[in-house]
Amino acid sequence: MQRCLDLAILAIGKVSPNPMVGAIMVYKNQIIGEGWHQKYGEAHAEVNAIHNALQYLNSHFPEKQTENSNLLFRETQLYVSLEPCSHFGKTPPCTDLIIFHNIPRVIIGCMDSNPLVGGKGIEKLRSHGIHIILGVLENECRFLNRRFFKSLEEKRPYIILKWAETENHLMAPLPYKPFWISSELSNRVNHRWRTEEDAILIGKNTAILDNPRLTSRLWTGKNPIRVLLDWNLETPRGHHIFNSEAPTFVFNGKENKRDGNIQFIELENRDYSLQFILFQLYLNNIQSVIVEGGASILNQFINLNIWDEARIIRSCKPNFNSLKEWEGLGIPSPKIPSSAKILSKTSLGKDTLSVYSS
Repeated sequence: MQRCLDLAILAIGKVSPNPMVGAIMVYKNQIIGEGWHQKYGEAHAEVNAIHNALQYLNSHFPEKQTENSNLLFRETQLYVSLEPCSHFGKTPPCTDLIIFHNIPRVIIGCMDSNPLVGGKGIEKLRSHGIHIILGVLENECRFLNRRFFKSLEEKRPYIILKWAETENHLMAPLPYKPFWISSELSNRVNHRWRTEEDAILIGKNTAILDNPRLTSRLWTGKNPIRVLLDWNLETPRGHHIFNSEAPTFVFNGKENKRDGNIQFIELENRDYSLQFILFQLYLNNIQSVIVEGGASILNQFINLNIWDEARIIRSCKPNFNSLKEWEGLGIPSPKIPSSAKILSKTSLGKDTLSVYSS
């Protein structure tokens, strides 16, 4: 099952809103086929693993015809990190292929929360005499697809807070001026993260003062959808966030309209806008959001307890109040609640990355 997870993670950022899934075929305690769901709309993990196993069997047993491979499959086991689907979507049901090939035993990491599946895949396989083992590395399988499960079960995207801070917990100098806190390596890692998530969110102060592009240009992969919170539409239209590099949602209090790749979405009530925004993103199949805004936006998510993960980069650079070019103190970085659990602490060159869960 761990091998299934290792395969599944290869698809991060490529299959949303589908889950990441890995599968292997085992014949007499030997892996003979591997597969994972590689791209949204294409074959699922089970299909790829079974086809890979067919190639193996046909090459190692050339005296047998392809149609007789089902006899060999009767001695195999299929391991898959998520319950096989039993409905028609972009592709046919994986359960039908498993049944067709007479695979007698299926080991499943965790059930699928999708109401179109939700136990129906397991039920269908059992109805055809297939032995099911459920819950192998279940917590690990659910954690892998935490974005998928969050969207299905709570009707909002998985929220990742991200910021860089100095050693004395400052985010920016005062008076404010754009200042690069983290290292070049940390910046590249941040761009990799962008390829892995559906969207990236900032507020209008960050958009105006930093003029970020919010793309993944330092890493190979897709650009995230950009989300801008700008109640009075103050961000100049010539700023990078309005260019054609990625779709952009602009949540505001003035207008609803589409202008090329820019979608303006009007908010009726500023007090409840954050919950409304997240629900609108959910309706647009956005399963995960990196919040890269300033302290004000980040603190809104923390204070409302609407976050799932925080990635904090502690810089090796000097503190702002030790730099002669700045006067006064810096802007304090947000504070993670004491109830948060630390998931990991690693080095990024001379920087330190701490990852927390809510």
